[in-house]
Amino acid sequence: MGARKKDSDRRIGRRALLIGTAAAAVGTAALARDELGRLWWRVPGVEKPRKEGEVDYAGAHWVAASAANWRRADRPDDYGIDKVVVHVTQGSFDSAVKVFQDPAHGAASHYVVRKDGHVTQMIRELDVAYHAGNRTYNEHSVGIEHEGFVDDPSSFTDAMYEASARLTAGICARYGIPVDREHIIGHVEVPGTDHTDPGPHWDWDRYIPLVRRARTAATRGPSPSASASA
Repeated sequence: MGARKKDSDRRIGRRALLIGTAAAAVGTAALARDELGRLWWRVPGVEKPRKEGEVDYAGAHWVAASAANWRRADRPDDYGIDKVVVHVTQGSFDSAVKVFQDPAHGAASHYVVRKDGHVTQMIRELDVAYHAGNRTYNEHSVGIEHEGFVDDPSSFTDAMYEASARLTAGICARYGIPVDREHIIGHVEVPGTDHTDPGPHWDWDRYIPLVRRARTAATRGPSPSASASA
């Protein structure tokens, strides 16, 4: 499940308002420009419009995570998205959703996939979820939790693999992420993490081809015969 260590930049606050002055004072004007460039959208009237309950993946059901478990952002304009991080909940679907709604938990992923393939979105892809235990990876990735246990191969059902592959294919298509093991990784592969998920029973040799097929199918769209019969 998402790391319990909280993101190191949980609130922008007054530091953001003063960052240009502070950076100039220490001779890091370039850094200040970079930070301010990422924060311009916070000016009233500039932020992208958002609708309550809106999802990024058409097949997902929305359940909001606690605002304490993620940071508002404007991705990919402020932080480019170049990875998908695969997690395993180490518990039931319901327990994962519940803890992600708990402000004391300090972590949450963008999505949770149930054994039967049901997908719940809890944080917009626009925003930074505290799921990886590494600030940079949080800022540049989308996190997907999967119901189950790392030491139980029966956790990973056909329906789960297929639903997760479609979800990941959509994310990769939106942000131009290559479908390979360099860009679709397990939580265990995040630098500095102490997590082992998705564990030895997660079948990467099955999953990556499923993602590729799902992305290809989405790119091609429905066949002419399917459209004619619709």
